Amino acid sequence: MTVLPAPNLAPRPAQRAKGRNVLAVASGKGGVGKTWFSITMSHALARSGQRVLLFDGDLGLANVDIQLGLMPKHDLGSVVTGRLTLNQATVSYAEGGFDVIAGRSGSGSLANIPLSRLQLLGDDLNLLACAYDKVVLDLGAGVEKTVRALSNNAGTILVVTTDEPTSLTDAYAFIKVTLLERPGTDIRVVVNMANSTREGERIYNTLLKACEGFLKASPPLAGVIRRDLKVREAIRNQSPLLTRSPNSEAATDVEAIVAKLLGGR
Repeated sequence: MTVLPAPNLAPRPAQRAKGRNVLAVASGKGGVGKTWFSITMSHALARSGQRVLLFDGDLGLANVDIQLGLMPKHDLGSVVTGRLTLNQATVSYAEGGFDVIAGRSGSGSLANIPLSRLQLLGDDLNLLACAYDKVVLDLGAGVEKTVRALSNNAGTILVVTTDEPTSLTDAYAFIKVTLLERPGTDIRVVVNMANSTREGERIYNTLLKACEGFLKASPPLAGVIRRDLKVREAIRNQSPLLTRSPNSEAATDVEAIVAKLLGGR
């Protein structure tokens, strides 16, 4: 694990508009597999030939580095305090073929940073994003100001939910707040830990009906990830699912979501 040299930050000829290549992963509540999905999606994107940066934007309880078994010398805390730039805090995760900016694990100190500093951080992230094909932004759970501020930098927001009533309710709340602040935001739904694809679609339809009935919005289904014991094994062993069990149902489902995203559908 090494600190990377500064990438070429000059916009590419076909550089997208601000945040267009940033995929934010959000959830109304914790415990729905958001960080695991962010990691696995980053890995799948890298395997598809994309240059990928995974940004741990959970400023309260960051744990991307823990799930990956990383011990980075630098993290987001040093960036927020002004000791390092985002690029200097970037490390290469060779096993997955993507880069990582780690948060400060087990510390809630970053959750209360001023909004002005968050906006500067977002500007820096958009500049760094020019050097990548895709940036995956793992947001904290909920609708706090830090989550909303960072999500403003994303072109697409993937809201992860499960079949738990509280998860669905909180996912709806996140979608509602986001659309009130940013009408027209590209929000898509990921149903995780479903017993089957059909059940996942049923869960999605429950959320969709609420959105259509009360918000007059119809966020599309990005995909369903089936419940898979291989996921727990991969997390326990701090190894990416696509490395440890690439043919598992959950791995196949995430790769299908990525293929759909890259296909522009």
